[in-house]
Amino acid sequence: MSKIKPSKGAPYARIMGVGGYRPTRVVPNEVILETIDSSDEWIRSRSGIATRHWASDEETVSMMSVEASGKAIADAGITPGQIGGVIVSTVSHFKQTPAVATDIAHRIGAGKPAAFDISAGCAGFGYGLTLAKGMIVEGSAEYVLVIGVERLSDLTDLEDRATAFLFGDGAGAVVVGPAQEPAIGPTVWGSEGDKSETIKQTVAWNDFNIGDVSNLPLNERGEVKFPAITQEGQAVFRWAVFEMAKVAQQALEAAGISPEDLDVFIPHQANMRIIDSMVKTLKLPEHVTVARDVETTGNTSAASIPLAMERLLATGQAKSGDTALIIGFGAGLVYAATVVTLP
Repeated sequence: MSKIKPSKGAPYARIMGVGGYRPTRVVPNEVILETIDSSDEWIRSRSGIATRHWASDEETVSMMSVEASGKAIADAGITPGQIGGVIVSTVSHFKQTPAVATDIAHRIGAGKPAAFDISAGCAGFGYGLTLAKGMIVEGSAEYVLVIGVERLSDLTDLEDRATAFLFGDGAGAVVVGPAQEPAIGPTVWGSEGDKSETIKQTVAWNDFNIGDVSNLPLNERGEVKFPAITQEGQAVFRWAVFEMAKVAQQALEAAGISPEDLDVFIPHQANMRIIDSMVKTLKLPEHVTVARDVETTGNTSAASIPLAMERLLATGQAKSGDTALIIGFGAGLVYAATVVTLP
């Protein structure tokens, strides 16, 4: 017989509060057109993006996360000292170690929580939310802070016509805590590693050696380009439209929710055409509010879902207690979808 005591946590978990931070600089398409041969009409028709936010030197991954976290903690009605876990999803914190989560935990005054980073691209918020739910139900933490944060402007090749207009910066955070009834459904998640080359970093960090430029990409001035994100746009589009609609449907079925039961749909803000195609494929009723934050925020990867959630609630387009389907998908190719009750 085992001598190990069983874990004792909350029966269920829920999102208790949400917060967001968008950098102060707003970048219209006209700025992007200074370095690529395109047009505002082309960018809008292909992506739905009109503007995005780019961070200043002072708006670091840590700083933006702290700002978003403070709002989420206040919205949840708890104190920083009650946070027992900090999970940060990001691909744009450039120190391999230590995890930026530890710095954020210290700066918000969280005490000594479990703190770690995850790298799951645009599905990272869903991954972090699932881990937080497990920690609370298992009993290793009472409240967990989940942050999606990116400075993708640092990883944007402004001369790449296919991606220069896509990416933005920002941070979104939620506090996950105990609940007496289900408020975060089962997660449908996974990966398709055979397609991992469709979204990737152009150059590995250990290959980035300015002393030898023979194998490194150069700009028009012959200068070494900083590593950037590149993608096979059509392949990614087809995968997102056809495969992710299936995953979203599976998440609805796993939660026992029909499209008619939904109030809100918050997909990863990658591309307006992808969002509209998923809405059509899922046959969502007209009463379902659909997040389209991508128009003014761009693609912020792991930050896009919590940022879109925060904006919907702040503007009154969604309200506390609404039932929402969220789905993230991106580099890997990884994905995660679940149904949640909005805080």
